[in-house]
Amino acid sequence: MKARLGAVLFGIGFFAVVLAAGVAFYVAPSAARLPYDLKLCTPEVTEDCLKPSVAEAKNARFLNTEGGTTPVVEIATGTLQSTTEIKPLVDTTNNEIKNGAIDDNTVIWNAFGTVIWTEKDKVVSAYEARLALDRQTAGAIKWPGQELDDVAKGLDTTAEVETVGFSGQLYKFPFNTEQKTYQYFDRDLKRTFPIEFKGIESIQGLETYKFEQAIPETALDFDEDRIKSLLGAFAGPDATSGQVVYSNTRTIWVEPVGGTFIKVQEQQNKKLVPSTGQPTELLNGVFVYTDQTVANSVESASATKAQVLLISRYVPIGLSTLGVILLIVGLLLVTSARTASPRHAAGSRTEEITGQPASTSAS
Repeated sequence: MKARLGAVLFGIGFFAVVLAAGVAFYVAPSAARLPYDLKLCTPEVTEDCLKPSVAEAKNARFLNTEGGTTPVVEIATGTLQSTTEIKPLVDTTNNEIKNGAIDDNTVIWNAFGTVIWTEKDKVVSAYEARLALDRQTAGAIKWPGQELDDVAKGLDTTAEVETVGFSGQLYKFPFNTEQKTYQYFDRDLKRTFPIEFKGIESIQGLETYKFEQAIPETALDFDEDRIKSLLGAFAGPDATSGQVVYSNTRTIWVEPVGGTFIKVQEQQNKKLVPSTGQPTELLNGVFVYTDQTVANSVESASATKAQVLLISRYVPIGLSTLGVILLIVGLLLVTSARTASPRHAAGSRTEEITGQPASTSAS
């Protein structure tokens, strides 16, 4: 009976160890990947969906323009609200995979950004991007269909769609983010800059990795007509040329298991630097995630972290531990049963010859 029970436990233990390995090597990697079918949050869809990220810059200085019979070009002061939304393009992703343009470890997203002057409820700038992302690293990868429609109100008169070589991180960090320097894409300059790990901080009880990117003053690629328009509004008659210079200090707090942004802060500055005369600030503001966006991010990141850890760590460890215990118990039961069998056989033979049990002594 012991041998049979031991054999059963040993078999179950072996299966548990094999199952733990399967979960660790095959199931867990799929959990730590961007899904194809993320949905935007709506009044009808409130779970497992993407909520917009909102950042505010209070007391910001920025360029304000108004058309009409008496055009206005001025530097205004107020609160700017920047909203970023993500829309996964499921059909486009599936079609591109079938066509061989991308592999099944890639998703295609639409990203939308809008900056509003809240006191006037007026759009200051907007953009739309279409890009391909690696499902595990969340980094942008090469894809012929990537585009950027960057409309800067007051600096451009028409929508301008261009092909952009997106690369590096944009809207998310990799699953299992490391304490190292990554490359982060800057939309204004259309290229990546290093973003360095600066330490560990807790936000609403959630451990985050803090990263910082310092972009020095760099001239933006503005065409001649846009520069002339700005010079005419803010520079003296002697200024025959100039450039718009941009700088930014970007700080991102990331939940490392899922790579989710918990909080983002950007200290943005843009100024017109004419060939003669003083520079004019076109933008000076510190954009920070609102409290509601931080709370939404903590909630979403906590759920993702729990799911990834459950599948990648807790289930494999639990199954392997249980399996090892059952293997040992089963082996002990089988060994003890085999050890006891010869004694029982010898005792039966003695009783058969003498007519007395083997354990009974003559008195």
